Amino acid sequence: MNKQIQVTIWNEYRHELSNEVVKGIYPKGMHQAIADGISCDQFAIQTATLDEPEHGLTEEKLKNTDVLIWWGHMAHGDVQDEIVERVQKRVLEGMGLIVLHSGHFSKIFKKLMGTSCDLKWRESGDKERLWVVSPGHPIVQGIGEYFELEQEEMYGEHFDIPEPDELVLVSWFEGGEVFRSGCCYKRGLGKIFYFRPGHETFPTYYNENVLRVIANAVHWAAPTGDTPPRYGHFIPSLEPIKEKG
Repeated sequence: MNKQIQVTIWNEYRHELSNEVVKGIYPKGMHQAIADGISCDQFAIQTATLDEPEHGLTEEKLKNTDVLIWWGHMAHGDVQDEIVERVQKRVLEGMGLIVLHSGHFSKIFKKLMGTSCDLKWRESGDKERLWVVSPGHPIVQGIGEYFELEQEEMYGEHFDIPEPDELVLVSWFEGGEVFRSGCCYKRGLGKIFYFRPGHETFPTYYNENVLRVIANAVHWAAPTGDTPPRYGHFIPSLEPIKEKG
């Protein structure tokens, strides 16, 4: 039997407590909606939120996390730098990271990208059509050529990110804008996937295609179990070194 992938879903969990519209859509929080939506025998899922001690991301929890899913928006600045460093270290060691929607402005995503991660946006309930531009990629398995969301917040180019290692989804919006919505990266031993949809005032995390992409991304980003490389002062040498006269 294959080992379950240990998944931690991190959510600010502020909008759901302060905004009645969001609370009505996600009464148990977006983190729980995602957890319920991707639940399967292959995943062991736990959640964490901003206002828990250490933001719910203790050394022990991260050590036992294969893939971390991250949603943040209104309180990026409240995330402690020490925790950001902790998450970055785990990504470099091999933990997968899936960054959702407004998490593009999170401290951890900007730190890993090294750019502003800025973009254009408009909260007007545009229809969004997400096109698969890398057919056969494991993240879009079972999606087809495209799928649509009837209402979403618009994000538009230019998206100030490094060129993705792989681009798997591109969005078109009703207002005419386009956006790189599914971007893959590798940092150290860890895989990172940025996935655009997920504005808090729309029921995006109940959409079967959105949930399928997230679940596929968990499989893609999970560590392979390879032996990590060794760094630093390296003794003894692999081969005898002849004395130089």
